[in-house]
Amino acid sequence: MLAYVCQQGWQEAGMTGLWWSAGTFLAFFTCVVLHELGHSLTAMRFGVHVRRILLMPIGGMAEFDRIPRRPSQEFLITIAGPAVNFAIAALLWCAIDLPGGWRLDEATNSLLDLGRTLLVWNLWMGLFNLLPAFPMDGGRILRALLAMRLPYLRATYWAVTIAKVIMVPAILLELYLGRYMVVAIFIFIYLAGEAEYRAVKRREFEEAQWREALLQHLAAPSAEEPPVIKG
Repeated sequence: MLAYVCQQGWQEAGMTGLWWSAGTFLAFFTCVVLHELGHSLTAMRFGVHVRRILLMPIGGMAEFDRIPRRPSQEFLITIAGPAVNFAIAALLWCAIDLPGGWRLDEATNSLLDLGRTLLVWNLWMGLFNLLPAFPMDGGRILRALLAMRLPYLRATYWAVTIAKVIMVPAILLELYLGRYMVVAIFIFIYLAGEAEYRAVKRREFEEAQWREALLQHLAAPSAEEPPVIKG
């Protein structure tokens, strides 16, 4: 992706376009990494092991060894990512809010334009991730809130169902508008939510089997006296 962006910048404005495209691209994915670090560092605070942060063309993903079953912990881990984006946007807002009438050179104006672009990107990233479409951040927040009142599996079911209600019309709308990259993102979200629900359902079933086996193994012995064998 970086090579493609640099090639496009080179075609548009030579070496200046190449460096500018590369810098913009890397700045954007730096914000993506910071978003995922918000999730990861908060998860580590609760004893969750973070396997890796995976960067993809459609964004990033922090991979955990488990999701805490305590709704309050899942809520804090999830909200930390968008909170980082909003914090970056606030810092950029303060940095580029220069008094009117200042005369700046071309390089400074270019950096301010980059700052404004990153500000908009971070606001968009934070708000987009808050859509209640599981397994996006908004969907996980919804699942955490539902899990405060419902069993974990039931809360996951409703979070995934709400995501389907949102994603199906959104996919059809984006197909009609011809925005196929957005369609691909929405289909990925739809399939990922369904896959995670099945994984949670399978894990709940296996844990129930283990509990039943453990209870049978630890069942209290009969109170009757054992038979006495006389020889």
